[in-house]
Amino acid sequence: MPPQFNPHMTENKLATIPFNRPHVSQNELEYVAEAVRRGSTAGDGPFTGRSNTLLENMVGAEKALLTTSCTHALEMAALLLDLRPGDEVIMPSFTFVSTANAFALRGAVPVFADCRPDTLNIDERLIEAEITPRTRAIVVVHYAGVACQMDEIGAIARRHGLALVEDNAHGLGGSYRDRPLGSFGSMATQSFHVTKNVQCGEGGALLLNDAALVARAEVIREKGTNRSQFFRGQVDKYRWVDIGSSYLPSDVLAAQLTAQLESFDGIQSRRQAVWHAYHAELADWAADNEVAQPVVPGDRVHPAHLYYLLLPDLENRQALIAHLAERGVQAAFHYQPLHASPAGERYGRPASGGCPVTERVADRLVRLPLFADLDETDVSRVVDAVLSYEVA
Repeated sequence: MPPQFNPHMTENKLATIPFNRPHVSQNELEYVAEAVRRGSTAGDGPFTGRSNTLLENMVGAEKALLTTSCTHALEMAALLLDLRPGDEVIMPSFTFVSTANAFALRGAVPVFADCRPDTLNIDERLIEAEITPRTRAIVVVHYAGVACQMDEIGAIARRHGLALVEDNAHGLGGSYRDRPLGSFGSMATQSFHVTKNVQCGEGGALLLNDAALVARAEVIREKGTNRSQFFRGQVDKYRWVDIGSSYLPSDVLAAQLTAQLESFDGIQSRRQAVWHAYHAELADWAADNEVAQPVVPGDRVHPAHLYYLLLPDLENRQALIAHLAERGVQAAFHYQPLHASPAGERYGRPASGGCPVTERVADRLVRLPLFADLDETDVSRVVDAVLSYEVA
């Protein structure tokens, strides 16, 4: 990867390496201009269809529906589940707020389970104890794109007649035992936020693996109308037939995303190179300083969505972030436990055993810069900056 010109570089000081910088893929600007020239900038235009097809082929989904965000895709999943006030949905506490918000908006109660200390995914060994007569679904989040224990979780869902939903915001391109992430649940959601491997600034998708859900999902996504059927000539006029909202992104965003998805393999190759450089070059330092590196079980492939380190405690986590900042490297912590947040306490409840692993992890985790255009020189700068930190 050749060094990239950085206009923010000065003669006296190296530019700060940002935590993230969006990659501009081949054909991206051309496709956006094409959408504008055509005048097909509203939702469900030609590029929306192309993005949907690319996603269906990547994951093997019955149907992909592009949305304005992963948050909105999760909201659609909650609507498709027909959740009612008081229903319960089991999910990890260590996740982004959208995972819980989508279900709390329907009046459902998020039940926050603890995470595993190795992959930081929901601990499948704790799920069954939280199932009650009110439980309707299990939501998994593949943290950092490393798959959850999907065989065990799927068996639990089937045994209790529960829906299984994958929040796959981190996991596009990942797999579990040679099966793509996003293909396990009856529904899965994707994020194309600017921080994701492929992005269009703001965007998402709902992947449907159950054909019985497709027709209603199209209605919900079209403000509760059968507009999609009307445009296919299946009805003579479209009407309000169900609840829904406006979840369609502009075809301009879909044009950008189409180009990104077409460049997926190249983007992934570059991100994997950065991830593996960090993992190899920081291994001895991590072992010497009791710092944990990411764990990727051998039956899983991850998409190099993020690279993190688990410091021994909060003080060292904060000190490392400050140490890196002084050396021109922008690092970041991550999720704060949802079960202990003000809204989490109001709308959800923690699992019966609490979430002690989540609380420890949240205080110790540091994410390093990782993006497709991070060149070898800057990777070396990040590594050297980390290696120069002495754990107290």
